Amino acid sequence: MKNFKVIDMVQIAIVIALYVIITVVLGPLGSGAVQFRLSELFNFLAFYNKKYIWAVTIGCMISNYMVFGIVDVIVGGLSTLVLVSLGVYLFKKYMTKDVLKGLTNKAFIYFAIFFSLSMVTIAAELAIMFQVPFFFTWLTSSLGELLSLLIGAVIISQVSKRIDLTK
Repeated sequence: MKNFKVIDMVQIAIVIALYVIITVVLGPLGSGAVQFRLSELFNFLAFYNKKYIWAVTIGCMISNYMVFGIVDVIVGGLSTLVLVSLGVYLFKKYMTKDVLKGLTNKAFIYFAIFFSLSMVTIAAELAIMFQVPFFFTWLTSSLGELLSLLIGAVIISQVSKRIDLTK
């Protein structure tokens, strides 16, 4: 992070704040066994500039601390850091391949599926901490994540047509 300019730090801080605000406003929908965390749409910013990996990771960690505490900060934060980084690495090459009549691209669709399946870590955490059924929790959290990411894929794709997100 020492190579970031002041403008980079400001942009990262704005994304962190937006992530936390959206998560808090949606309240219980963004956490637990059945999740719809619309703030996950910011994960797609990392495809335009890797600095946003830090923004979504820190935003996730702050949001998780507010709901479930330090265990969720570690599990959710590390999952976000590793999986967003890996997703960008694996799928960035598909950014130029539009789908859904140009509403989004293949990279975002592949990432949404990949990241949704990764909810296995959150399902395991919740099963251990709160004795919820693992497979049902994985299913419900994955479906909620997929829905929020698909909505986010369209939003960020459309925003990127009007605003240069690479800066």
